[in-house]
Amino acid sequence: MNDLFRLDGKVALVTGASYGIGFAIASALAEAGATIVFNDIKQELVDKGVAAYAEQGITAHGYVCDVTDEDAVQAVVARIEQEVGVIDILVNNAGIIKRIPMVEMSAKDFRQVIDVDLNAPFIVSKAVIPAMLKKGGGKIINICSMMSELGRETVSAYAAAKGGLKMLTKNIASEYGQYNIQCNGIGPGYIATPQTAPLREPQPDGSKHPFDQFILAKTPANRWGEASDLGGPAVFLASAASDFVNGHILYVDGGILAYIGKQP
Repeated sequence: MNDLFRLDGKVALVTGASYGIGFAIASALAEAGATIVFNDIKQELVDKGVAAYAEQGITAHGYVCDVTDEDAVQAVVARIEQEVGVIDILVNNAGIIKRIPMVEMSAKDFRQVIDVDLNAPFIVSKAVIPAMLKKGGGKIINICSMMSELGRETVSAYAAAKGGLKMLTKNIASEYGQYNIQCNGIGPGYIATPQTAPLREPQPDGSKHPFDQFILAKTPANRWGEASDLGGPAVFLASAASDFVNGHILYVDGGILAYIGKQP
């Protein structure tokens, strides 16, 4: 049974994985035996990522690439195939969010979020699928969100992109499932990262931050998720253990989507 979850001999590309959720997922894939490839938009970030992986005993291959640039993505995928190997596992992790009320958000900002969070997964998936077809199969994991299902103030572009990514996931599964390509998504809940640290800091009087209280009240697990909580689901969806799982979004949210909330 354990062999079903092994990724030995597999090449995994995790986009935007110099740090944070992408780094945690890539580290879990490496622990299961995969060779890790990642990209970021600047050489400085790639160098920091390579060093961070090395600290964990992981030899990662980093490349500078803007995942919204189709020509650049095609070129870097060809380079990866030549220098590392054919990509067996793709994790579309790179993403951005702009928290701006909808009526105050410019169309330019809206388009930028859509470009990074939805167009880029299309572009990168399109680039890796041909080699997967030739090889006889592959795994694509899209990092969706609870905002693939829910709306919330100030995140109109992000929710639109992640809702679209959910449907892109289902469509890739529908179009390429017959070729032994499984495309699934992971929808993280609220994850404790450096970016969310200010939302979890105690108030001057020692009480919890209001947003921290809100999240804990909405989460049956009564805690924020850790980036490491996403490792197991990612390994499952990247491995032979999920060969008959396709077009599914696995929400790793501590139960938020299942819960109506506490009575006031």
